[in-house]
Amino acid sequence: MRQDFSKVTAARLSELFPILHEEHNPLWKTHYLEEKAFLKSVFGGNLVRISHIGSSSVPGLLAKPTVDILLEIRRDTDLNAVTERMKDEGYVVNTPAADLIMYLKGYTPEGFRGQAFHIHVRHSGDWGELYFRDYLMAHPEKAVEYAALKITLKEQFPHDRDGYTEAKGQFVLACTEQARMEFPGRYTPGE
Repeated sequence: MRQDFSKVTAARLSELFPILHEEHNPLWKTHYLEEKAFLKSVFGGNLVRISHIGSSSVPGLLAKPTVDILLEIRRDTDLNAVTERMKDEGYVVNTPAADLIMYLKGYTPEGFRGQAFHIHVRHSGDWGELYFRDYLMAHPEKAVEYAALKITLKEQFPHDRDGYTEAKGQFVLACTEQARMEFPGRYTPGE
């Protein structure tokens, strides 16, 4: 079932999909594992690595109720064929600057429905999101600080996802830099 947002205004999208926070839900890991199995069936031998990222991957951390997945693929992957399959499965396609393509699930023209997923598709790399996740897991005091920041920013940007994300940027960057020093080369792709 394909979703069509082409006629929905930006203002309406911000109303339909506000910034939400929930206490950590252990089912997010289960949802990730189920989605991982599905993604393996779609991408097959084109997969290099699949990782649960974002706040929902950090036990105990306040998070948007969205399961973010970093899906790293081979450079010769036929994304057109994969994208048609993903659309047929109900995913919405987005192309943010950081990803080759992003598949979204749980978004409908009436608002959120079911478990929301963000599938970030990239070529294999040494991605900061993996380090940030690991740093928050290794430093619970930083996860608490990050949760407090997110609560403050939600009040400032309740319907502005881009503003909310941008405002978290300095904190995320600082933690990621610390993590790269603490865990050097942890995610460097193999030759």
